[in-house]
Amino acid sequence: MPYSFSIVVPVLNEEKLLPKFFEEINEVVFGAEGREVEIIVSDGGSRDTSREIARRYTEKVIDLSDAPFNNIASGRNAGAKAATGDIILFCNADIRFENPSGFLKRVENEFNRNPKLIALSAWVRVFPEEEKLVDKCFHTFYNCYFSFLNATGIGMGRGECIIVKRDKFVETGGFDESLPAGEDFELFNRLIKLGKVKYSSKIKVFESPRRFREAGYLRVTAMWTANATSIYFRKRAISDSWKQVR
Repeated sequence: MPYSFSIVVPVLNEEKLLPKFFEEINEVVFGAEGREVEIIVSDGGSRDTSREIARRYTEKVIDLSDAPFNNIASGRNAGAKAATGDIILFCNADIRFENPSGFLKRVENEFNRNPKLIALSAWVRVFPEEEKLVDKCFHTFYNCYFSFLNATGIGMGRGECIIVKRDKFVETGGFDESLPAGEDFELFNRLIKLGKVKYSSKIKVFESPRRFREAGYLRVTAMWTANATSIYFRKRAISDSWKQVR
Protein backbone atom coordinates (compact mmCIF):
# COMPACT_ATOMS: atom_id res chain seq x y z
CA MET A 1 0.00 0.00 0.00
CA PRO A 2 1.22 3.57 -0.60
CA TYR A 3 2.02 5.70 2.44
CA SER A 4 2.29 9.44 3.04
CA PHE A 5 5.45 10.69 4.77
CA SER A 6 6.48 13.44 7.17
CA ILE A 7 10.22 14.20 7.37
CA VAL A 8 11.02 15.83 10.72
CA VAL A 9 14.40 17.55 11.10
CA PRO A 10 15.54 18.94 14.49
CA VAL A 11 18.03 21.76 13.89
CA LEU A 12 20.40 23.89 15.95
CA ASN A 13 23.07 26.03 14.25
CA GLU A 14 23.43 23.82 11.18
CA GLU A 15 23.85 26.47 8.45
CA LYS A 16 26.97 24.79 7.07
CA LEU A 17 25.25 21.45 6.47
CA LEU A 18 21.65 22.41 5.68
CA PRO A 19 22.11 23.37 1.98
CA LYS A 20 23.58 19.96 1.15
CA PHE A 21 21.05 18.21 3.36
CA PHE A 22 18.11 19.86 1.61
CA GLU A 23 19.56 19.05 -1.81
CA GLU A 24 19.32 15.39 -0.83
CA ILE A 25 15.88 15.85 0.74
CA ASN A 26 14.68 17.27 -2.58
CA GLU A 27 15.91 14.09 -4.30
CA VAL A 28 14.08 12.01 -1.68
CA VAL A 29 10.85 13.95 -2.29
CA PHE A 30 11.15 13.89 -6.11
CA GLY A 31 11.69 10.14 -6.00
CA ALA A 32 8.48 9.60 -4.05
CA GLU A 33 6.47 9.43 -7.32
CA GLY A 34 3.25 11.09 -6.28
CA ARG A 35 3.27 10.05 -2.63
CA GLU A 36 2.54 12.91 -0.24
CA VAL A 37 5.72 14.10 1.51
CA GLU A 38 6.03 17.05 3.88
CA ILE A 39 9.17 18.51 5.47
CA ILE A 40 9.03 19.87 9.03
CA VAL A 41 11.99 21.66 10.64
CA SER A 42 12.12 22.15 14.42
CA ASP A 43 14.66 24.81 15.32
CA GLY A 44 15.95 24.83 18.88
CA GLY A 45 16.99 28.49 18.88
CA SER A 46 19.69 28.72 16.20
CA ARG A 47 21.85 31.86 16.27
CA ASP A 48 22.99 31.39 12.69
CA THR A 49 20.93 31.36 9.48
CA SER A 50 19.50 27.86 9.92
CA ARG A 51 15.86 29.00 10.11
CA GLU A 52 16.24 31.24 7.06
CA ILE A 53 17.76 28.38 5.06
CA ALA A 54 15.00 25.99 6.17
CA ARG A 55 12.26 28.40 5.07
CA ARG A 56 13.56 28.23 1.50
CA TYR A 57 12.52 24.57 1.43
CA THR A 58 9.47 24.32 3.69
CA GLU A 59 6.78 26.47 5.24
CA LYS A 60 6.70 24.26 8.32
CA VAL A 61 9.49 25.70 10.47
CA ILE A 62 8.87 25.51 14.22
CA ASP A 63 10.74 27.83 16.63
CA LEU A 64 11.41 26.13 19.97
CA SER A 65 13.51 28.90 21.53
CA ASP A 66 11.11 29.24 24.47
CA ALA A 67 10.14 25.58 24.90
CA PRO A 68 10.23 24.18 28.50
CA PHE A 69 12.60 21.44 27.32
CA ASN A 70 14.75 22.63 24.44
CA ASN A 71 16.61 19.56 23.28
CA ILE A 72 16.56 17.13 20.37
CA ALA A 73 13.71 15.13 21.92
CA SER A 74 11.47 18.19 22.21
CA GLY A 75 12.38 19.17 18.65
CA ARG A 76 11.35 15.80 17.32
CA ASN A 77 8.13 15.79 19.34
CA ALA A 78 7.17 19.26 18.14
CA GLY A 79 7.73 18.18 14.55
CA ALA A 80 5.69 15.03 15.09
CA LYS A 81 2.76 17.06 16.48
CA ALA A 82 2.69 19.03 13.23
CA ALA A 83 3.05 15.90 11.08
CA THR A 84 0.21 14.54 8.95
CA GLY A 85 1.96 11.62 7.23
CA ASP A 86 1.30 7.94 7.88
CA ILE A 87 5.02 7.48 8.52
CA ILE A 88 7.38 9.91 10.24
CA LEU A 89 11.08 10.03 9.35
CA PHE A 90 13.12 11.71 12.09
CA CYS A 91 16.38 12.77 10.42
CA ASN A 92 19.39 14.61 11.79
CA ALA A 93 20.60 17.50 9.64
CA ASP A 94 24.11 16.07 9.28
CA ILE A 95 23.12 12.94 7.34
CA ARG A 96 22.95 11.92 3.70
CA PHE A 97 20.89 9.15 2.17
CA GLU A 98 21.99 6.14 0.17
CA ASN A 99 20.31 6.47 -3.24
CA PRO A 100 18.05 9.39 -2.16
CA SER A 101 15.63 9.08 -5.09
CA GLY A 102 14.72 5.53 -4.07
CA PHE A 103 14.85 6.01 -0.31
CA LEU A 104 11.11 6.26 0.41
CA LYS A 105 10.33 3.34 -1.88
CA ARG A 106 12.67 1.15 0.15
CA VAL A 107 11.08 2.37 3.38
CA GLU A 108 7.61 1.61 2.02
CA ASN A 109 8.72 -1.83 0.87
CA GLU A 110 9.96 -2.67 4.37
CA PHE A 111 6.59 -1.85 5.91
CA ASN A 112 4.62 -3.58 3.16
CA ARG A 113 6.65 -6.80 3.55
CA ASN A 114 5.76 -7.05 7.23
CA PRO A 115 2.38 -5.70 8.39
CA LYS A 116 3.49 -6.05 12.03
CA LEU A 117 6.47 -3.73 11.50
CA ILE A 118 5.96 -0.37 13.23
CA ALA A 119 9.42 1.21 13.28
CA LEU A 120 12.78 1.14 11.53
CA SER A 121 16.20 2.46 12.39
CA ALA A 122 18.59 3.08 9.50
CA TRP A 123 21.97 1.42 9.00
CA VAL A 124 24.55 4.17 9.63
CA ARG A 125 27.96 4.81 8.08
CA VAL A 126 30.31 7.79 7.83
CA PHE A 127 30.36 10.05 4.74
CA PRO A 128 32.25 7.96 2.13
CA GLU A 129 34.75 10.74 1.33
CA GLU A 130 35.70 10.98 5.03
CA GLU A 131 35.51 7.31 5.98
CA LYS A 132 38.60 5.72 7.51
CA LEU A 133 39.20 2.10 8.42
CA VAL A 134 38.35 2.76 12.08
CA ASP A 135 35.04 4.31 11.01
CA LYS A 136 34.16 1.30 8.90
CA CYS A 137 35.05 -1.18 11.67
CA PHE A 138 33.20 0.74 14.38
CA HIS A 139 30.00 1.25 12.43
CA THR A 140 29.93 -2.28 11.02
CA PHE A 141 30.19 -3.70 14.53
CA TYR A 142 27.54 -1.42 16.05
CA ASN A 143 25.13 -1.77 13.14
CA CYS A 144 25.24 -5.54 13.55
CA TYR A 145 25.08 -5.31 17.35
CA PHE A 146 22.06 -2.99 17.33
CA SER A 147 20.33 -5.21 14.79
CA PHE A 148 20.94 -8.17 17.10
CA LEU A 149 19.47 -6.30 20.10
CA ASN A 150 16.24 -5.63 18.22
CA ALA A 151 16.05 -9.27 17.16
CA THR A 152 16.34 -10.35 20.82
CA GLY A 153 13.62 -8.00 22.05
CA ILE A 154 15.69 -5.08 23.33
CA GLY A 155 14.62 -2.11 21.24
CA MET A 156 17.46 -0.06 19.79
CA GLY A 157 17.44 2.79 17.31
CA ARG A 158 19.98 5.46 16.37
CA GLY A 159 18.69 9.00 16.13
CA GLU A 160 20.42 9.73 12.81
CA CYS A 161 17.37 8.32 11.04
CA ILE A 162 14.40 6.86 12.89
CA ILE A 163 11.30 5.85 10.91
CA VAL A 164 8.05 5.10 12.71
CA LYS A 165 4.34 4.78 11.96
CA ARG A 166 2.75 7.95 13.24
CA ASP A 167 -0.13 6.26 15.09
CA LYS A 168 2.30 4.07 17.03
CA PHE A 169 4.54 7.04 17.80
CA VAL A 170 1.52 8.89 19.22
CA GLU A 171 0.58 5.79 21.23
CA THR A 172 3.98 5.78 22.95
CA GLY A 173 3.66 9.44 23.91
CA GLY A 174 6.72 10.35 21.85
CA PHE A 175 10.31 10.95 22.89
CA ASP A 176 11.04 11.50 26.58
CA GLU A 177 11.92 15.21 26.70
CA SER A 178 13.52 14.89 30.13
CA LEU A 179 16.36 12.86 28.59
CA PRO A 180 19.30 14.92 27.28
CA ALA A 181 20.77 11.77 25.69
CA GLY A 182 19.65 8.25 24.87
CA GLU A 183 16.13 9.34 23.92
CA ASP A 184 16.30 7.26 20.73
CA PHE A 185 17.17 4.07 22.61
CA GLU A 186 14.46 4.75 25.20
CA LEU A 187 11.79 5.27 22.53
CA PHE A 188 12.63 1.97 20.84
CA ASN A 189 12.42 0.24 24.23
CA ARG A 190 8.77 1.29 24.33
CA LEU A 191 8.00 0.78 20.64
CA ILE A 192 9.12 -2.83 20.71
CA LYS A 193 6.35 -3.55 23.22
CA LEU A 194 3.76 -2.40 20.66
CA GLY A 195 4.97 -4.26 17.58
CA LYS A 196 7.95 -5.31 15.52
CA VAL A 197 10.91 -2.93 15.18
CA LYS A 198 13.89 -3.41 12.92
CA TYR A 199 17.41 -2.09 12.44
CA SER A 200 17.43 -2.31 8.67
CA SER A 201 20.45 -2.85 6.42
CA LYS A 202 18.21 -1.95 3.44
CA ILE A 203 17.72 1.61 4.77
CA LYS A 204 21.14 3.29 4.88
CA VAL A 205 22.29 6.79 5.74
CA PHE A 206 25.70 8.44 6.05
CA GLU A 207 26.62 10.76 8.92
CA SER A 208 29.27 13.36 9.59
CA PRO A 209 32.15 11.92 11.64
CA ARG A 210 32.63 15.24 13.48
CA ARG A 211 31.71 13.90 16.93
CA PHE A 212 33.97 10.88 16.56
CA ARG A 213 36.84 13.04 15.35
CA GLU A 214 36.55 15.39 18.33
CA ALA A 215 35.79 12.95 21.14
CA GLY A 216 37.24 9.70 19.81
CA TYR A 217 35.49 6.37 19.50
CA LEU A 218 36.33 5.12 22.99
CA ARG A 219 34.77 8.15 24.66
CA VAL A 220 31.67 8.09 22.44
CA THR A 221 31.21 4.37 23.11
CA ALA A 222 31.56 4.94 26.86
CA MET A 223 28.92 7.68 26.77
CA TRP A 224 26.54 5.54 24.69
CA THR A 225 26.95 2.56 27.02
CA ALA A 226 26.61 4.54 30.25
CA ASN A 227 23.50 6.37 29.10
CA ALA A 228 21.82 3.28 27.64
CA THR A 229 22.51 1.22 30.79
CA SER A 230 21.23 3.96 33.08
CA ILE A 231 18.09 4.48 31.00
CA TYR A 232 17.37 0.77 30.80
CA PHE A 233 17.70 0.14 34.55
CA ARG A 234 17.07 3.55 36.15
CA LYS A 235 14.90 5.34 33.54
CA ARG A 236 17.25 8.33 33.42
CA ALA A 237 20.41 9.33 31.57
CA ILE A 238 23.90 9.74 33.00
CA SER A 239 24.70 12.79 30.85
CA ASP A 240 23.33 16.18 31.94
CA SER A 241 23.48 17.38 28.33
CA TRP A 242 24.57 16.21 24.88
CA LYS A 243 27.33 18.51 23.70
CA GLN A 244 26.95 20.16 20.32
CA VAL A 245 29.77 19.47 17.88
CA ARG A 246 29.89 21.96 15.01
